[in-house]
Order: sequence, then C-alpha cells, then structure tokens
Amino acid sequence: MNRIAMVIGSWGSYNECNERALGSKWLDFDDYDDWDEIIEELEKEGFELDGIDEELFVQDIEGIPTDSEDWDNTHPKEIFELIKSSGVLNDNYKHEIMEAYCEVRSFDEWADLVERYGENWDDDIIFYKGQDMYDVAYNLVNECYDLEKMLGNLASYFDYNAFARDLSFDGYSETERGVIEIR
Repeated sequence: MNRIAMVIGSWGSYNECNERALGSKWLDFDDYDDWDEIIEELEKEGFELDGIDEELFVQDIEGIPTDSEDWDNTHPKEIFELIKSSGVLNDNYKHEIMEAYCEVRSFDEWADLVERYGENWDDDIIFYKGQDMYDVAYNLVNECYDLEKMLGNLASYFDYNAFARDLSFDGYSETERGVIEIR
C-alpha cells in the first residue's frame, strides 16, 4: 500500500487564528472510501463546514510529488477523488509511475491523464525501475536486435551512449527512480 495523506485547513479558521487554524489531523486516504467520510471526520474534529470552515484548502500533503504545485486553488475533494480513481493507492507500480511522471512532466498533466482515462491512465507509459538511459538502450538493443548477426565484427563498436541519448528524443526520460517512456 502507498500512503498518501493530507492535512485539510479552512480559510475561515486560518484567518480567525482559532483552534482549527492549524488544520485537521493527517487524513490517510486509505482510511476513507469516499469524500463524505472525510467530511464526517472533519466534523468530528470540530470543523463547522456550514459556517466558518466552509472554504477548505490543502494545508499539507505527503505521498505525491508536490515540488511545483500550488495547492491554494485546488479543493481537497478534487485531489482525494483523483487519487482514489487513479489506482495509485493499491498498486505500487502505478504509484512509482505517477512519481516518475510528475518528475518529468507535472502533477496537473498527470491529473489530466487520470481524468481522461481513469485507472488506465498508465497504459501508454513504461517505467524501467532502477535503470538509467544506458541500461535501457543496452537492453532494448540486445532484446530486439542481433548485433552480431547484423554487424558481425563491428557489433562491439555499437554506441549505446549515443542510442541512449537518442531515446530521450523519443519519449524516454531519466528520473531519480529509473527511466520512464511516455508514448
């Protein structure tokens, strides 16, 4: 299981500097089946959702890449429902792909994929975990071609580094966790 959790704040309490100004406790998405359960939890914590705490915002989030995200204009419900519909909570591979995708593209682009394709958002993405571009190039060449047969004695001169560089022009990107191919 992949832990994705959020602290939800309200602009009303934040501006009043009252006891809820620091937001909710950490809400682990795995603990809730739908948004209504989160609303119930917030009400148990004292949020007045029909009053001062009507306007919610993301105060903090962990488990998803957020380096360049401005969550001020994103309602927590949107993020919760997006994460639930993407399948990343229950599938480690999908979670790794999401992290790699957001590293080379953006969270907003990933969100668009999920909104368009639902749980199948990763159908046109391949992730080579723990590999660099050279590894991917080497494996692709050796799995798809018989260089000895094609080039004979010249096979040992094949430039895997150049091929790896060229892969980056064709949808492959190196990330901290491996290489991602986005078709």
